[in-house]
Amino acid sequence: MATLPTEQSVTPLRQRMLDDMAMRSMRSRTQHDYVRHVRAFAAFLRRSPETATAEDVRRFQLHQREHGVGEAVIGATVSALRFLFGVTLDRPDLSRRLVLAPRPRKLPDVLSVEEVGRLLEAAPGIKYRAALGVAYGAGLRVSEVAHLKADDIDSKRMLIRIEEGKGRKDRNAMLSPQLLELLRLWWREGKRRSVLLPHGWLFPGRSYTDPIS
Repeated sequence: MATLPTEQSVTPLRQRMLDDMAMRSMRSRTQHDYVRHVRAFAAFLRRSPETATAEDVRRFQLHQREHGVGEAVIGATVSALRFLFGVTLDRPDLSRRLVLAPRPRKLPDVLSVEEVGRLLEAAPGIKYRAALGVAYGAGLRVSEVAHLKADDIDSKRMLIRIEEGKGRKDRNAMLSPQLLELLRLWWREGKRRSVLLPHGWLFPGRSYTDPIS
Protein backbone atom coordinates (compact mmCIF):
# COMPACT_ATOMS: atom_id res chain seq x y z
CA MET A 1 0.00 0.00 0.00
CA ALA A 2 1.29 3.47 -0.86
CA THR A 3 1.98 5.78 2.04
CA LEU A 4 0.76 9.33 2.29
CA PRO A 5 2.61 11.72 -0.05
CA THR A 6 5.31 13.81 1.54
CA GLU A 7 7.41 16.67 0.27
CA GLN A 8 10.60 14.70 1.04
CA SER A 9 9.80 11.50 -0.91
CA VAL A 10 7.86 10.35 -3.93
CA THR A 11 5.47 7.54 -3.05
CA PRO A 12 4.87 4.62 -5.44
CA LEU A 13 1.36 5.89 -6.08
CA ARG A 14 2.52 9.39 -6.96
CA GLN A 15 5.29 8.00 -9.17
CA ARG A 16 2.79 5.82 -11.01
CA MET A 17 0.55 8.82 -11.56
CA LEU A 18 3.50 10.90 -12.77
CA ASP A 19 4.44 8.12 -15.19
CA ASP A 20 0.85 7.94 -16.47
CA MET A 21 0.82 11.69 -17.09
CA ALA A 22 4.24 11.64 -18.76
CA MET A 23 3.12 8.87 -21.13
CA ARG A 24 0.30 11.16 -22.22
CA SER A 25 2.68 14.11 -22.72
CA MET A 26 0.79 16.26 -20.24
CA ARG A 27 2.31 19.66 -19.52
CA SER A 28 4.52 19.95 -16.45
CA ARG A 29 2.21 22.62 -15.01
CA THR A 30 -0.78 20.30 -15.39
CA GLN A 31 1.13 17.46 -13.76
CA HIS A 32 2.08 19.73 -10.85
CA ASP A 33 -1.53 20.86 -10.39
CA TYR A 34 -2.90 17.31 -10.54
CA VAL A 35 -0.44 16.12 -7.90
CA ARG A 36 -1.32 19.10 -5.70
CA HIS A 37 -5.05 18.37 -5.84
CA VAL A 38 -4.52 14.67 -5.15
CA ARG A 39 -2.31 15.62 -2.21
CA ALA A 40 -5.17 17.74 -0.80
CA PHE A 41 -7.52 14.77 -1.15
CA ALA A 42 -5.00 12.52 0.65
CA ALA A 43 -4.63 15.09 3.45
CA PHE A 44 -8.42 15.11 3.88
CA LEU A 45 -8.52 11.30 4.03
CA ARG A 46 -5.44 11.04 6.29
CA ARG A 47 -4.52 7.92 4.37
CA SER A 48 -3.59 6.85 0.86
CA PRO A 49 -6.06 7.68 -1.95
CA GLU A 50 -5.69 4.03 -2.98
CA THR A 51 -8.02 3.16 -0.09
CA ALA A 52 -10.69 5.74 -0.98
CA THR A 53 -14.34 4.74 -1.10
CA ALA A 54 -17.34 6.31 -2.79
CA GLU A 55 -18.35 7.77 0.57
CA ASP A 56 -14.88 9.33 0.96
CA VAL A 57 -15.28 11.06 -2.40
CA ARG A 58 -18.70 12.34 -1.40
CA ARG A 59 -17.46 13.64 1.96
CA PHE A 60 -14.50 15.36 0.33
CA GLN A 61 -16.67 17.21 -2.18
CA LEU A 62 -19.08 18.24 0.59
CA HIS A 63 -16.08 19.45 2.59
CA GLN A 64 -14.97 21.62 -0.34
CA ARG A 65 -18.44 23.14 -0.71
CA GLU A 66 -18.84 23.79 3.00
CA HIS A 67 -15.47 25.56 3.14
CA GLY A 68 -16.26 27.85 0.22
CA VAL A 69 -13.82 26.41 -2.29
CA GLY A 70 -14.29 28.19 -5.61
CA GLU A 71 -15.84 26.59 -8.68
CA ALA A 72 -12.57 26.75 -10.62
CA VAL A 73 -10.65 24.87 -7.90
CA ILE A 74 -13.41 22.28 -7.58
CA GLY A 75 -13.35 21.75 -11.33
CA ALA A 76 -9.57 21.35 -11.35
CA THR A 77 -9.79 18.93 -8.43
CA VAL A 78 -12.39 16.84 -10.26
CA SER A 79 -10.11 16.63 -13.31
CA ALA A 80 -7.16 15.53 -11.15
CA LEU A 81 -9.15 12.91 -9.24
CA ARG A 82 -10.78 11.60 -12.41
CA PHE A 83 -7.31 11.00 -13.79
CA LEU A 84 -6.18 9.35 -10.56
CA PHE A 85 -9.21 7.06 -10.31
CA GLY A 86 -9.85 6.49 -14.02
CA VAL A 87 -6.26 6.01 -15.20
CA THR A 88 -3.75 5.40 -12.41
CA LEU A 89 -5.94 3.36 -10.05
CA ASP A 90 -8.28 1.91 -12.70
CA ARG A 91 -11.26 2.73 -10.49
CA PRO A 92 -13.86 4.13 -12.90
CA ASP A 93 -16.52 3.52 -10.26
CA LEU A 94 -14.98 6.29 -8.11
CA SER A 95 -14.41 8.54 -11.09
CA ARG A 96 -18.14 8.46 -11.84
CA ARG A 97 -18.90 9.56 -8.27
CA LEU A 98 -17.25 12.95 -8.75
CA VAL A 99 -19.73 15.80 -9.21
CA LEU A 100 -18.84 18.77 -11.38
CA ALA A 101 -21.35 21.57 -10.91
CA PRO A 102 -21.70 23.83 -13.97
CA ARG A 103 -20.13 27.24 -13.51
CA PRO A 104 -22.29 30.26 -14.31
CA ARG A 105 -21.19 31.87 -17.54
CA LYS A 106 -20.93 35.63 -17.48
CA LEU A 107 -20.29 37.96 -20.35
CA PRO A 108 -16.77 39.40 -20.10
CA ASP A 109 -16.14 43.10 -19.79
CA VAL A 110 -14.96 44.37 -23.17
CA LEU A 111 -12.59 47.31 -23.20
CA SER A 112 -13.17 50.10 -25.66
CA VAL A 113 -10.50 51.01 -28.20
CA GLU A 114 -9.67 54.10 -26.13
CA GLU A 115 -9.32 52.03 -22.94
CA VAL A 116 -7.03 49.56 -24.68
CA GLY A 117 -4.92 52.44 -25.96
CA ARG A 118 -4.55 53.84 -22.44
CA LEU A 119 -3.66 50.38 -21.13
CA LEU A 120 -0.89 49.97 -23.69
CA GLU A 121 0.45 53.45 -23.04
CA ALA A 122 0.60 52.69 -19.30
CA ALA A 123 2.85 49.65 -19.86
CA PRO A 124 6.31 50.10 -18.26
CA GLY A 125 8.39 50.12 -21.41
CA ILE A 126 8.24 49.12 -25.05
CA LYS A 127 8.77 45.38 -24.33
CA TYR A 128 5.66 45.15 -22.18
CA ARG A 129 3.71 47.39 -24.53
CA ALA A 130 4.58 45.06 -27.40
CA ALA A 131 3.72 41.96 -25.36
CA LEU A 132 0.33 43.38 -24.37
CA GLY A 133 -0.19 44.46 -27.96
CA VAL A 134 0.35 40.89 -29.16
CA ALA A 135 -2.07 39.53 -26.56
CA TYR A 136 -4.76 42.02 -27.52
CA GLY A 137 -4.11 42.45 -31.23
CA ALA A 138 -3.58 38.78 -32.11
CA GLY A 139 -5.72 37.16 -29.40
CA LEU A 140 -2.92 35.15 -27.81
CA ARG A 141 -2.96 33.67 -24.33
CA VAL A 142 -0.43 34.83 -21.75
CA SER A 143 1.66 31.65 -21.99
CA GLU A 144 1.62 31.87 -25.79
CA VAL A 145 2.90 35.45 -25.74
CA ALA A 146 5.64 34.56 -23.27
CA HIS A 147 6.91 31.69 -25.40
CA LEU A 148 7.02 33.47 -28.74
CA LYS A 149 10.34 33.55 -30.53
CA ALA A 150 11.53 36.20 -32.94
CA ASP A 151 11.34 33.66 -35.78
CA ASP A 152 7.62 33.20 -35.10
CA ILE A 153 6.86 36.64 -36.57
CA ASP A 154 6.26 36.26 -40.32
CA SER A 155 6.14 39.79 -41.68
CA LYS A 156 5.88 38.58 -45.28
CA ARG A 157 2.68 36.62 -44.77
CA MET A 158 1.59 38.86 -41.86
CA LEU A 159 1.21 35.90 -39.50
CA ILE A 160 2.30 34.94 -36.00
CA ARG A 161 3.09 31.26 -35.52
CA ILE A 162 2.08 29.77 -32.17
CA GLU A 163 3.67 26.41 -31.36
CA GLU A 164 1.92 24.04 -28.97
CA GLY A 165 -0.78 26.46 -27.90
CA LYS A 166 -4.11 25.40 -26.41
CA GLY A 167 -4.40 21.63 -26.60
CA ARG A 168 -0.71 21.39 -27.65
CA LYS A 169 -1.71 22.42 -31.18
CA ASP A 170 0.16 24.72 -33.55
CA ARG A 171 -1.73 27.54 -35.22
CA ASN A 172 -1.29 30.90 -36.94
CA ALA A 173 -2.65 34.25 -35.78
CA MET A 174 -3.12 37.34 -37.92
CA LEU A 175 -0.51 40.08 -37.68
CA SER A 176 -1.86 43.57 -38.28
CA PRO A 177 0.32 46.35 -39.74
CA GLN A 178 -0.06 48.35 -36.50
CA LEU A 179 1.09 45.41 -34.40
CA LEU A 180 3.99 44.73 -36.75
CA GLU A 181 5.16 48.33 -36.35
CA LEU A 182 4.95 48.02 -32.56
CA LEU A 183 6.98 44.80 -32.68
CA ARG A 184 9.57 46.48 -34.89
CA LEU A 185 9.94 49.27 -32.34
CA TRP A 186 10.61 46.66 -29.66
CA TRP A 187 12.95 44.74 -31.99
CA ARG A 188 15.10 47.79 -32.59
CA GLU A 189 15.14 48.65 -28.88
CA GLY A 190 15.92 45.06 -27.89
CA LYS A 191 18.77 44.89 -30.38
CA ARG A 192 20.16 48.19 -29.10
CA ARG A 193 20.11 46.80 -25.55
CA SER A 194 21.56 43.45 -26.73
CA VAL A 195 18.78 41.47 -25.04
CA LEU A 196 17.44 39.74 -28.17
CA LEU A 197 19.46 36.69 -29.14
CA PRO A 198 19.49 35.16 -32.65
CA HIS A 199 16.52 32.75 -32.89
CA GLY A 200 15.83 33.55 -29.23
CA TRP A 201 12.80 34.61 -27.24
CA LEU A 202 10.84 37.58 -28.53
CA PHE A 203 10.19 38.69 -24.95
CA PRO A 204 13.14 37.45 -22.86
CA GLY A 205 13.13 37.48 -19.09
CA ARG A 206 15.85 38.70 -16.76
CA SER A 207 18.04 35.92 -18.14
CA TYR A 208 18.03 36.42 -21.89
CA THR A 209 18.05 32.64 -22.41
CA ASP A 210 14.68 32.30 -20.65
CA PRO A 211 11.28 33.70 -21.70
CA ILE A 212 9.54 36.39 -19.71
CA SER A 213 7.76 34.94 -16.69
